[in-house]
Amino acid sequence: MVRKNKIFFLILLTMLLSGQAFAQRNLAKNADEAFERKQYSIALERYKKAFGKVKKNPAEKDRINYRMAECYRLTGAAKRAEVAYRRVLKAGYQDRNPEILLIYADLLKTTQKFDEAIKYYQMYAEKVPDDPRGTEGAELTASIKDWIENPSRFEISLLKKVNSKASDFAPAWSSNNYNEIIFTSTRDGSTGKDKDGWTNQSFSDLYTARTDRNGQWSTPTLLDEDGIVNTKANEGAPFLNENFSTLYFTRCNNIPGQSSGCQIMSSTRSGRSWGTPVPVQIKGVDSLDVVGHPSLSKNELMIYFAAERKGGFGGKDIWVAMRDSKKEPFNRPFNLGPVINTKGDEIFPFLRNDTTLFFASNGHPGMGGFDIFMSSVDTAGNWGKPVNLKSPINSVSDDISIIFHPSEERGFFASNRENTKGTDRLYYFMEPPVLFKLSGTVKDEKTLQFVEDASVKLIGSNGTSVTTRTNEKGYYLFGESQLAKNTTYEIIIDKPDYFTKTLTETTVGVEFSRDFVKDAMLEPIPQKPIPLPNILYDLARWELKPQYEDSLQGLIRTLQINPTITIELGSHTDSRDTEERNDILAQKRAQSVVDYLIMRGIDPDRLVAKGYGERVPLTLEKDVVVAGVTLKAGTTLTEEFINKLPNNEAKEAAHQMNRRTEFRVLGKDFVPKASNAPLGESVTIILNPDDNKLDFNILADGSFEVECQIDGHKNAFVYNRLAKPAISLKKALELLKIGSLNVDNLVGDDKSVIKEGSIDHGAVFRLKQVSVGGKAISNVEVMVDHQAIYPFVAGQSFLERFGSFEFDTKERKLIFKK
Repeated sequence: MVRKNKIFFLILLTMLLSGQAFAQRNLAKNADEAFERKQYSIALERYKKAFGKVKKNPAEKDRINYRMAECYRLTGAAKRAEVAYRRVLKAGYQDRNPEILLIYADLLKTTQKFDEAIKYYQMYAEKVPDDPRGTEGAELTASIKDWIENPSRFEISLLKKVNSKASDFAPAWSSNNYNEIIFTSTRDGSTGKDKDGWTNQSFSDLYTARTDRNGQWSTPTLLDEDGIVNTKANEGAPFLNENFSTLYFTRCNNIPGQSSGCQIMSSTRSGRSWGTPVPVQIKGVDSLDVVGHPSLSKNELMIYFAAERKGGFGGKDIWVAMRDSKKEPFNRPFNLGPVINTKGDEIFPFLRNDTTLFFASNGHPGMGGFDIFMSSVDTAGNWGKPVNLKSPINSVSDDISIIFHPSEERGFFASNRENTKGTDRLYYFMEPPVLFKLSGTVKDEKTLQFVEDASVKLIGSNGTSVTTRTNEKGYYLFGESQLAKNTTYEIIIDKPDYFTKTLTETTVGVEFSRDFVKDAMLEPIPQKPIPLPNILYDLARWELKPQYEDSLQGLIRTLQINPTITIELGSHTDSRDTEERNDILAQKRAQSVVDYLIMRGIDPDRLVAKGYGERVPLTLEKDVVVAGVTLKAGTTLTEEFINKLPNNEAKEAAHQMNRRTEFRVLGKDFVPKASNAPLGESVTIILNPDDNKLDFNILADGSFEVECQIDGHKNAFVYNRLAKPAISLKKALELLKIGSLNVDNLVGDDKSVIKEGSIDHGAVFRLKQVSVGGKAISNVEVMVDHQAIYPFVAGQSFLERFGSFEFDTKERKLIFKK
């Protein structure tokens, strides 16, 4: 009896164990089936139950752990997925599937653990060296921090009143006032009572919301409540045609026990109601295919959509199909190719103005999850390399379904950022206007006191000019309406008894609003002569040496920006020759400086050369130490004083200080005479009105480069408003080689300035003809400048010979006015 009971017990135990094993396999199998049907929320709950039954089966336990981690990831629960994947890695599951390292790195990036993410990308790269995703992921993650810290100009805001606790995404403009949208939502109250097995939320429906005059959003409502557009299936991803009369959207049927796909549907508006949707016919696409996310060209003859089809690159790709008329079906679609599509998923295409394609991708290098990219089509119909929109549009989470206003830099997109539930929410974005202000304070350079009532003139490279004056605190301001984008400005500050001050500022390349500050110190015009530094002459000689010409650049600049002053150039000698000979020498030295200034384009009527000889020895304004001897401020370096100095070195230094050239202001109201120079007349050779417009380039420093011709040879000049025409030595030698420069058009009689393989600095030539666009002028004087940065520089006086002009920086056109 005991033996029979024992046998019975063993049989019963075996049956129980077999039943438990069968139940375990059943739970896991049911979970797998839900997973394969992409019902990840349902699969997750079943895996949790199966996991507790397989403690004695390590391999199955690891597999279920991995599947649960995937369920968390695929339902958007990034933080839970990170924890689950950590358990998977601890179990060593990556040895069987190295891609787990890549997935885990992506999750770490999503939770902004960038350094740790880089480590796992590198581990993946070592295990799978042929897959570039590991190396690319590490490199991209290193740059994401910079993207976050240096975002684009877009500003974003969460649509709190429109969003729900469920997912809200895929919006579309739905009125010509652009104050209304239709969007996709899985919120409670959607049509039908069933839950989606993937998200465990309601099946998605189309909702609508609009803003009032104050910009406040209305409470969203179902697009229709009659089961016409919204049904028990998933409806979403709307798109409306240009006049908002036809709605295109995606419908994914969910019929228990049957295979079903997703289709693109269309419905026509009648008043505020929508007609019965019909499938959009695309050849080669049937009702079991999964296609969606439509976006059409303006004429509705081209449709872009996302689909996972044979002939793709892996995952979901973006496809395009065409038709000859709106009454016909679309032809067989073709894939946009590897420039747009990747091994990952490309979804939610949006075609803007038929030329720019926006889409979401998790295959192109991005910040994490799905990022939004932009690609433009060229004239040959080829799409360019996608550009990541970066932060703040993109984030380390999923960012999808962007739409733009057709002509304004604003729109909507969806993202599951900063959302522990992983649900999508709608965001509004806009690019704020770039506004500039320019202000500053003007002070007296000597007294450091505020300069009141100074004139401040703002001259733009776009032809604008506006003037203001400083207040009692020396303050001036140009407001937002007075400064423009991509414009270089000259700020001219002027007041009687002061030298004019010129400053520059540019908005070229400035992408964000900015308040520029340009303070200035005005230098009073002194009554005493002003020494010119570092001009030294050989004993008993008067020639101005080239190495000392740089000392005159400051004076030339002062004369250029103070066009109404006249000056005296006074030269002094030491006392070691006869008074008569010193007077002659001083006069020649003063004249050599005047001659150089004239050669540099200064009007000779503004210059007076005066030789003082030895009659006005220098009086020191501060202590000077020479050869161990301190010469006190207020000391006049007379011959008697110098002879009493203790050593010859000190005496020679004192004589050298007496040998000097100074300038002083004689007048402040110079008016130039009419020029009799043979400038030549402008010759108009306009072929058509557009020849009055000429393209120009904006260089890195904000300067404008304009194409021209010199004696029929193609050239270009850089515009500097105050500059006289000047050419570099290299350009001069080029023109010399082709005959545009020679001894016949040299200004002056000194032919020695032309040397073997060189031309002296300061040499002036008269070009026979210079053409800009459709106009030409003759007899253009240019100076050879060894310090020139650009080959050919010219300014306002040069261009005005062609006629009145302006620079349009927005269109990058030089315009000669009629």
